[in-house]
Formats: sequence, C-alpha cells, structure tokens
Amino acid sequence: MDTDSPLDFTGRVVLVTGGTKGIGAAIAGAFLGAGADVVVCGRTTPDTLPAAGGREAVFVAADVRDPAAAAALVDTAVERFGRLDVLVNNAGGSPDADAATVSPRFVERIVALNLLAPFYVAQAAHRAMHAQDGGGSVVNIGSVSAHDPQPGTAAYTAAKAGLLALTKALALEWAPAVRVNHITTGLIRTRSAEPVYGADGGASVAGVIPMGRMAVPEDVARACLFLASDLSGYINGADLAVHGGGEYPARYLAAKTAGRPG
Repeated sequence: MDTDSPLDFTGRVVLVTGGTKGIGAAIAGAFLGAGADVVVCGRTTPDTLPAAGGREAVFVAADVRDPAAAAALVDTAVERFGRLDVLVNNAGGSPDADAATVSPRFVERIVALNLLAPFYVAQAAHRAMHAQDGGGSVVNIGSVSAHDPQPGTAAYTAAKAGLLALTKALALEWAPAVRVNHITTGLIRTRSAEPVYGADGGASVAGVIPMGRMAVPEDVARACLFLASDLSGYINGADLAVHGGGEYPARYLAAKTAGRPG
C-alpha cells in the first residue's frame, strides 16, 4: 500500500464480526488489501478465511450474543496484535417470520444478534480504543429495514432501528477518541440471498433500484474503508446509505406499469 494514502491501513488492526462469509468476508478482504491485520469471528470455523495480498484473516470462534464471549473476542485481538483500531459490527440477519405467531424465543434471538451483540462488542472495543494513541472507529452495519420495514421482519426491523439509535448515542458518548458510524445497506447480492430475489437472478428486483442493480458486498466494504479511514476523521454518528438510492415508490412503479402498452 501507498503509505501516503488515507486508505492505507498498514499497522492498524481491524475486527469484523461475522467476517467469514458474504458481506463480512468482503469487508475483511478489503481491509486486508489495504494493509490491515484483520480478525474475524463466527460460531463455527469456516473452510476458508478471507485473504488478500498474500495475507489471511485470523479467525476466533465466538458467539457475540454472549457478553463474556464478546469481551474475550476483543481481548484476543488485542493480545494478538497489541491494539484494536477498527470494529465492524457486521454479524446479523434474520429469516422472515409472522409477527402474529412468532415465538418469544425467536424475537429474543433476533434482537440479541442484531442489537445486543453489537453493543457488547462495541463496549469491549471501546475499552481498548479509548486508551490508545489514535483512538478508534466503530462501524455498525445496519439495514434499510430500520427506515422502511418489510412484511415478515418485525423483530429484525426493531433491532436494526435500535442499532441506528445506538450508533448515534455511542457517537455522542465516545467522541472524540472513538468515532461510531452506521451504514444502511439495501438489497445486496450474496450467495445466501440468491433464493430471495427470484428465478431471474434478481433482474426484476434490480429494476426497482435507481442505480439499476443490487449492491454487491464490495460496495459495503468500500464504504467501511471510508468510514474507518482518516478521510472521515470528522464524521461521527452518521448514517451512510449504501442502497443505490433506495427503491422507487410503489405508486410510481404501479403507474409506470399501467402506462405500458399491452
């Protein structure tokens, strides 16, 4: 990397939760490519780890819904590399569920993964970051569901809305040593999400997005690099939308379809 580049992370240490596949793996790979030492976590050991530039991420098994495990994860990263500069709270997700019949246990697990876990890991990261030279940066990966709920996502939507509010609250409390920002992701093409977007591979879905395509994980990864870099040194408590402009309103699409010749 060019040491004069603001996107050079040589000598910096990055922790990406859920960083073994999908969006998390792309984020981990981007930071590796930028020169960082990267730690990723998950509940099970993956077959392969994110790698770039001839270097590979370090894997730590952890269930970040457990406060003790979250703290141990951060401690392990600091013990291995001597510091922690960036935390990307990426672990999250949820299957669709009917809000009228979903079990309390399901709701608890979804809120724990998407809201409580990021809080636990961020707390542990703050203990390391606020006392070191240069402080640190936390990037929370959220969802457009926090702004525009979809059917079947009540627990997930509530948790992600909480994550956005948590971001703003932590940004107030932890600045200037530790900056905390949020990324609102939209529709993202990943292997696990392929069945959701239909038999046409998402072509129809892409038509409702102003940019004309769904995001790919690398779009989110590049936004993480920016928010964690010196380029965003005065950005704190922000919500960066990485969703291609959102989705066209249903009334617009309905009128457009109705106006087509038969």
